[in-house]
Amino acid sequence: MAYSFKNSKGKEYFLHVTKVKRASGKETELYFFSPDIRKGQEVEKVPEGKKVIELDSGLPVLKKK
Repeated sequence: MAYSFKNSKGKEYFLHVTKVKRASGKETELYFFSPDIRKGQEVEKVPEGKKVIELDSGLPVLKKK
């Protein structure tokens, strides 16, 4: 089950991750929230060292602790 976050406006978002290969050859994980669950990209818990905050627009984002 994907990690979900309900914002102050009552809308639910799910945490996902995608891996991107940089020009240097290094792979980076990019985390993002989406209103729907995308198979194979969902994340079950917030990564260590990160916390979820809500922007003024209501969109949740990850931030370093």
